[in-house]
Amino acid sequence: MSTTLNQSTIANPAPLGLLGFGMTTCLLNLHNAGLISLSIMIVAMGFAMGGLGQIIAGIMEFKKGNTFGATAFTAYGLFWWSLIMIWINPFAAIGVADPIGMGYYLLLWCVFTTFMFIGTLKHNRASQVVFGSLALLFLLLALANFTGIETLHTIAGYEGIFCGLSAIYNALGQILNQEYGKTILPL
Repeated sequence: MSTTLNQSTIANPAPLGLLGFGMTTCLLNLHNAGLISLSIMIVAMGFAMGGLGQIIAGIMEFKKGNTFGATAFTAYGLFWWSLIMIWINPFAAIGVADPIGMGYYLLLWCVFTTFMFIGTLKHNRASQVVFGSLALLFLLLALANFTGIETLHTIAGYEGIFCGLSAIYNALGQILNQEYGKTILPL
């Protein structure tokens, strides 16, 4: 009886978190690739889906007892909120983010993501692709900031579009596979 009471009945929060991450990552990296300008559209998506959507998914993963999912979704949701704060700069008296500082900011996210990628080696291939390509994205963006080489920034943009699309695929695969009770999209 006690095991029945302790079983979680909440839905799988991973698709929400992956969609929040993937859609926002695609949108921002369309900008990084030079295809669209940075606008309120990207900031709003970052705040809502990238930030809040992932934080909600992370909290739900905590409730399910999934340390990996809870850490990943909550951390990356807070990444989006911190990035928006850097862009909007509500603390202008402190100063602005310079390219070298941004390089270190992105490098720290690369290190964190690399360790999360190692964690995905026990997960499905789709998750490995998401985290592997995200670690590469953070590395490319950090190098672009450290060196000032705009071509690296553009390459990072296209790589980021791939990363975002891989997260969207992972989310849709989880949703469709569960709905149909069979593999519609292999993960």
